[in-house]
Amino acid sequence: MKKLINDPRFVVRDLIDGLVATDPTIARLDGQAVILRADIPEDPAQRPVALISGGGSGHEPAHAGYVGKGMLTAAVAGDVFTSPSVDAVLAAVTASAGPAGAVLIVKNYTGDRLNFSLAAEMARAGGIPCEVVFVADDAALRDLVEPGRRRGIAGTVLVHKIAGAAAEAGRDLASVAAVARDAAADLVSMGVGLGPCTVPTAGTPGFELGPDEIEFGLGIHGEKGVERGALLPAGQIVERILDTLAAELGDRLAGPVALMVNGLGGTPPMELAIVAGHALAGLRRRGAQPELVYVGNFMTALEMPGCSLTVLPLRGERAALLRAPTGVRIWPASAEVGTGRVAAYNAPQTPLPATEPGPLTPALKAAVVRAADALVAAETYLTDLDSRAGDGDLGASMFRAAEAMRALPEGAFNDPQILLASLADALRRAIAGSSGPFYATALMRAAQQLAAPQIDDRQPAEAGAVDDAVDDAAWDRAFAAGVGAVGDIGGAKPGDRTMVDALAPALAAWNAARDGGATARAALVAAADAAEKGAEATAGMVPRLGRASYLGARAVGAPDGGAAAVAIWLRALAGK
Repeated sequence: MKKLINDPRFVVRDLIDGLVATDPTIARLDGQAVILRADIPEDPAQRPVALISGGGSGHEPAHAGYVGKGMLTAAVAGDVFTSPSVDAVLAAVTASAGPAGAVLIVKNYTGDRLNFSLAAEMARAGGIPCEVVFVADDAALRDLVEPGRRRGIAGTVLVHKIAGAAAEAGRDLASVAAVARDAAADLVSMGVGLGPCTVPTAGTPGFELGPDEIEFGLGIHGEKGVERGALLPAGQIVERILDTLAAELGDRLAGPVALMVNGLGGTPPMELAIVAGHALAGLRRRGAQPELVYVGNFMTALEMPGCSLTVLPLRGERAALLRAPTGVRIWPASAEVGTGRVAAYNAPQTPLPATEPGPLTPALKAAVVRAADALVAAETYLTDLDSRAGDGDLGASMFRAAEAMRALPEGAFNDPQILLASLADALRRAIAGSSGPFYATALMRAAQQLAAPQIDDRQPAEAGAVDDAVDDAAWDRAFAAGVGAVGDIGGAKPGDRTMVDALAPALAAWNAARDGGATARAALVAAADAAEKGAEATAGMVPRLGRASYLGARAVGAPDGGAAAVAIWLRALAGK
C-alpha cells in the first residue's frame, strides 16, 4: 500500500486538521470529528435552519468539503467507509442548530440510517427540531431491491446544494426538508469502476479486476458492483449507464435536467470530460434537455478509478437553487452546459505547384509508403521505449506521422523538392511535442537543397528506394542540411542520447559511401545500417537533453525512442 498518510489509524484526524488549516471559513468541533461553518452564531436562538450531513471518510470532498455558506452547516466524519457515531452526529446538531431546527441529509446505508436517526431523536428530546432526509439514488439496484433500500451515492451532493440554498434563503425547517426530500426522490445515479481502492487500515485492495474487466453498478465503499463486464470504450459504457438511468426516470427524463459526472478518485479530468461529452449527447438523444452539468470529483471512493453519472430533472425551483451562490470553495462557479460552438479556422494552405508525374514518382511514393508502414508497425515498440525514459507519446506521434504521409496528395510525389516540402508541412501539423518541429525543420531545409533537381533520363527510376535519377550532389546537400537542422534547433550532439545519435552516424556513413563512388541509393543502405547501430548504442548512454535527462542514469538500458524511430524509417526508405 502506497499512500501519503501517517498512521492509518489517524487518517481522519489528520484529514480534518488539514482541511481546517487551509480554509478560514470552517472550524473543527473540539473533541469530535465534526467540521462546522466558522460563522455559526454562538446564541442558538440566532441560528437559522442547520443543514448537516456526513458519513464515512474516504469520499472527499464529500462531506466536509461542502461545509460553507449556501451548503452544509456541519459535516460529521466517520472512520474510512464507516458511519460516524451517534454521539458525533448529536454533537454536530447541538453545535450548529437551535430552535429553528436541523435537516440531516443521510446516504441510505444501514449504519448511517441508524446513527443519524437516533441522533435526531435525541436532539428532538433536547429541544432541537430535526428532520432526516434519506438519499437512495443508486439506480443500479433497481432490479435487486425496492427503492427505499437502495444506496445513496454521488447524487447526495446535489441535495446538499439544493437544500443548502433553501436554508441560506432563510426558509423554515419544513420547507428545507421538503425541498431536500423532493430532490432526493427524483435523483438517479449509477457508477462504474475500473479498479479497486485500498482502505488505509486494511492495506490491500477490496477486490481484484483483470486488465480488461470493469464493475458496473458499484457503490462508494470499495465494494464490488452489481455486474462484472468487459472493458468497453467510454461511449459504450456511458450508453449502458444511461440506459439504466433512463429506465428508472421514465417520463421524468423529458425536459430540463442536471447532469453530474463524478470521478471516484482515480480518474483524470481528461477521461471525465470524455464521459461528460458522451453523456450530454446521450441524454439529448433520449429526449432530455441538459441545462446544468457538473464534472469532477464530488463523492469519491479513495483512489478508485471510475465514475458515476447522476441525472436530476430540473422541476420547479431546482435550477435556481443549484445556481444560487455559495461560499464553498470547491463548488463550481458555473455549471451551465456548453453550446458546442466551433470557431471557424481557415488553415493557411500551400498549394502544390502544377507538375506532371516524373521518372522518380513511383520510387518516391513507394519509399514514403514503406516508411509509413514501418512506423505504424513499430507503434507499440516506440511507445514502450519512450515510456521508459519519456512520456510515452512517441509511438502515437509516429503513427500520426504515418497517417499524414499516407494522406499526401498524388501531386506531391511528382518532384523530390515538392515531396520534402509537403512532408514538412504535413508532419508539422500531425506530430505534437518536439518531434514535429525537428522533422518539419529538417525536411524544409532538405527541400531547399533540391530546388533544382537534375533529371537524368538515361537512368529510369526503379520501384525501390530513392534513386540516382536526381543529381547525387543535391541528395548529399539535402541529407546534410536535414541532419544539421536537427542539431541546430535542438542543440543535441552525438552522445547526448537523442535522435542525433542515429542521424549523425547515418550521415557519416552516407558521406563515406558517396566519397567511395557509391550511388545515392547504395549510400542510403549504408546510412540505414549506421543509424541502426547508432540507435542501439544509445542504450548505454546517459541522456543529457530532453525529458530523458530528468532520469539521468536511470534511463540507461534501453535505446532512445527518437533514435530508434530514425533507424526504422531509414531502413524502410532503403528498402531493407
